[in-house]
Amino acid sequence: MEDLNEVIRLRREKAEQLRESGVSLYPNSFRPSHRIEDIHRIIKARNGSEDIAEMFSAAGRIVGLRSFGKAAFLHIRDGSGRIQVYVKKDEVGEESYRIFKKIEVGDFLGVEGTLFQTKTGEWTLSAKDFQLLCKAIRPLPEKFHGLKDPEKRYRRRYLDLIMNAHVRDIFLKRTQIIDAFRRFLLERDFLEVETPMMQPIPGGAEATPFKTHHNALGEDLFLRIAPELYLKRLIIGGMDRVFEINRNFRNEGISTRHNPEFTMLEFYMAYKNYQDLMTLTEQMFRFVIQSVLGKLQFSYQGFPIDVEAPWRRVTLKNALIELGGLDPSILNDRLQLLKFAESKGIQITKQNSLGKILTKLFDVLVQPELISPTFVLDYPLEISPLARKTASDPEITERFELFIGGNEIANGFSELNDPVDQKDRFLQQARQRQAGDEEAHLMDEDYVQALEYGMPPTAGEGIGMDRFVMLLTDVPSIREVILFPLLKRSGNS
Repeated sequence: MEDLNEVIRLRREKAEQLRESGVSLYPNSFRPSHRIEDIHRIIKARNGSEDIAEMFSAAGRIVGLRSFGKAAFLHIRDGSGRIQVYVKKDEVGEESYRIFKKIEVGDFLGVEGTLFQTKTGEWTLSAKDFQLLCKAIRPLPEKFHGLKDPEKRYRRRYLDLIMNAHVRDIFLKRTQIIDAFRRFLLERDFLEVETPMMQPIPGGAEATPFKTHHNALGEDLFLRIAPELYLKRLIIGGMDRVFEINRNFRNEGISTRHNPEFTMLEFYMAYKNYQDLMTLTEQMFRFVIQSVLGKLQFSYQGFPIDVEAPWRRVTLKNALIELGGLDPSILNDRLQLLKFAESKGIQITKQNSLGKILTKLFDVLVQPELISPTFVLDYPLEISPLARKTASDPEITERFELFIGGNEIANGFSELNDPVDQKDRFLQQARQRQAGDEEAHLMDEDYVQALEYGMPPTAGEGIGMDRFVMLLTDVPSIREVILFPLLKRSGNS
């Protein structure tokens, strides 16, 4: 800490010396003619080795500096790339070079000059003039060790982005992924909408909400756990195809796959069912992956994944039998399932629900095995309060979850549009809440009333954008793909 404080003291001294000599430390008058990637594009288009005599100007943070007395090489980087700069005393003048000697790695610099190739073949901007744009008081992390500790990287994401190029690439790819999803839906006549983040009744998923209070209204509100019930209100209102890409909030634990604030894509289509959704999902994922990666085969955490091949479809119960090792005879026997879980060392907390016992066993025994794209379908009614029942079995719903790379990526179903059935299910959920299940749905009388006006046959799906980005960037933790993941407050942060 003492060494860092000394470095900061010396940098403050240099800053003060520059200020006293009339140099503005934080001007806003320099306008670069090109982004750095544009300069590289022009160089590539010239396709030659001759120097380029026309003037260019660029600006960026100094990320490397080598001084040789009367000349110096440095690298500056903006949001698009980096370029080498050559500053020579004889070119910029003695007074300017004296100022330059007080400029350090981390500072922002604007440079104007011509282009040439060094003996090593690196294209370089030969400075004819420069301007200090921002004086950095704190030094960047040491170059060779960088910023490696995950906790420090997440807390100081700005330093993580400066020091680690692969991190910048992750978030560039994240933007490309979300853009590709949006383009796919817009090209198929979906309407992008926005629904409330603060809701009087949280619904659309089984989760514990965050609670807040609106002073002017004198009412408690909840950060939404899902936009589902509002999006289906829009279907009722005549918007046959809608989608939303936005944040959800769930007051749950933090893990490599969970962050309390996360991004979801939800979309709804009238006159479709969950089988149609699965077909569309395959098409959509292939479109996005091809758009972003340029191919349909990739690897995730060492496992090869091919999204071009036919995607497997298996019922939840068959998955438990085939991959989980369950005896088919105990699938409907709650006590036997609890004994089986105990024999496997699996702790079941919500023991009153057969459906939740089955899904807990699935999460532990089956999900990690689902590396290739797999639709698991036909979930129990009691854990699917918003999904339509199957025609063949009223205890099973037309619902699927999609798994890739051992992660749940999407959840979709044919929507329940019978208002009587929906109210009965809300009441059942209310009884579960009274029994201690804080994640059970609340009664939403307004949504039931909306259904009484009639909702056409509809299918809807939610896709976890963060987990999808994890998949295409090959990272094991959701914190790597969220710019500012939630962390416990630290006195040193």
